[in-house]
Amino acid sequence: MNIMIHKISFLPLHLLLLFILCIHLLTTVSGGSSTNISGGYSTTGIDRWCDQTPYPDPCKCYFKNHNGFQLPTQLSQFRVMLVEAAMDRAISARNELTRSGGNYTDCQKQAVLTDCIGLYEDTVMQLNRTLQGLPPKAAGAGKKCTDFDAQTWLSTALTNTETCRRGSSDFNVSDFITPIVSNTKISHLISDCLAVNGALLTTINNGNTNTADPNGNEFPRWVSGKERRLLQLQSARAVKANIVVAKDGSGQFSTVQAAIDVAGRRKVTSGRFVIYIKRGIYQENINVRLNNDNIMLVGDGMRSTIITGGRSVKGGYTTFNSATAGIEGLHFIAKGLTFRNTAGPAKGQAVALRSSSDLSIFYKCSIEGYQDTLLVHSQRQFYRDCYIYGTVDFIFGNAAVVFQNCLILPRRPLKGQANVITAQGRADPFQNTGISIHNSRILPAPDLRPVISSVKTYMGRPWMKYSRTVVLQTYLDSVVSPFGWSPWIEGSVFGLDTLFYAEYKNTGPASSTTWRVRWKGFHVLNRDSDATAFTVGRFIAGAAWLPRTGIPFTSGL
Repeated sequence: MNIMIHKISFLPLHLLLLFILCIHLLTTVSGGSSTNISGGYSTTGIDRWCDQTPYPDPCKCYFKNHNGFQLPTQLSQFRVMLVEAAMDRAISARNELTRSGGNYTDCQKQAVLTDCIGLYEDTVMQLNRTLQGLPPKAAGAGKKCTDFDAQTWLSTALTNTETCRRGSSDFNVSDFITPIVSNTKISHLISDCLAVNGALLTTINNGNTNTADPNGNEFPRWVSGKERRLLQLQSARAVKANIVVAKDGSGQFSTVQAAIDVAGRRKVTSGRFVIYIKRGIYQENINVRLNNDNIMLVGDGMRSTIITGGRSVKGGYTTFNSATAGIEGLHFIAKGLTFRNTAGPAKGQAVALRSSSDLSIFYKCSIEGYQDTLLVHSQRQFYRDCYIYGTVDFIFGNAAVVFQNCLILPRRPLKGQANVITAQGRADPFQNTGISIHNSRILPAPDLRPVISSVKTYMGRPWMKYSRTVVLQTYLDSVVSPFGWSPWIEGSVFGLDTLFYAEYKNTGPASSTTWRVRWKGFHVLNRDSDATAFTVGRFIAGAAWLPRTGIPFTSGL
């Protein structure tokens, strides 16, 4: 692909939109909008700020009906006002969903509603987290997070609302959720927040958080030397854990969830809580819930310690709640175990692992299922030396996630089905999310090999309009179709111009891009500088939180 064409097409979803919005908003400031509003609504005041956002009407409507605000004079002040507005609307939506709980006796609608209440609870937390980290409206001191952090948390808030909205489709029931929350316009307000915060980002991925210095000289405060040693240990038997789980009765508990529940009752969650899970097959569904932070699960190896469940959509669960393991608490770490969903290819969506844990690590783990195996739902995640098995859309979601040195194994699907490795769910051009597969291998699973010639396997398809997936320096076995990528539905043009799919210096028999799709959104990256944007150091700010954890990782290419 021509270098100049590639350069132009790479910019619009990132720098160009940010540049244009920033110019508009800075022009607004110089256009005489520095007067104060005390108990009133000014067309020449807040309107001029709101008009530069992607969704001006919800912005205007909110401030028209909420008197007493002071007109911003700086973009950073307007950002705080928008996040406060989104927070207020998110609380209203959560409360309305909770009040609606008694109105539905249908089990399927109740399941969707339960998911939504939890998702909106998390949305409130993400917006509150953003507000606490940003400087006050008076500007200046008090900032506790980077703009990159804020963009991550705002992205998560928007993803939560989208996950809730789509829940009804799992059971083909009417969308009864949207009318409940429609008056809040929460999704549009969060999109406005993303756009304004995006304009304040100094680069596409600035991003050392405050947990470590940029040179990696200080160990991240949420990972102590003790945890580093645990991650470096070759055998989990040497682990000094807070709780031991064992099927044979030699630990304090025989189920993983019982140990997680004990951890969740501790008053202070800033310290690491280590749960050692001895070898065995644990047939249970586990949840590490919100505010149960700094949990570490250590097994005896992915072949020895297995957590397994069989929930699926056809079995009566939402995709979101079908997960064998659901991880929400911050800074989660798993090492040396398997997350498995045994529902099988005929049961539809059936998640083995769902993670929305910010700054989470999965090391030497196996994630096994068929359709929708791994839901990388939101936040920043890192997978190293992991095995991921599946068939349809088996790595999906809207996190900012890097898979490094992983083995990705398409399995044998139902007759007539094609395998699709990724279905990335970026719904807004300002979300700093996407799937990056780096220095990994895509190979057929053993059950696919006998029928490999009759099954097509693609690297991804656009679940949402701004879907973003990149495959860097990865070995592509002949199992991958020469076309590389698939539309969402055969013949559909949805997202083909607005997605961002890219490949960079891949190897193997399917690495040639000669026969790849010719979509506007597909790119062959020829420059190191373009590919670097999707590496550990840049894409998930890994230099701030991964150094010296004992986990090997490559920050750049």
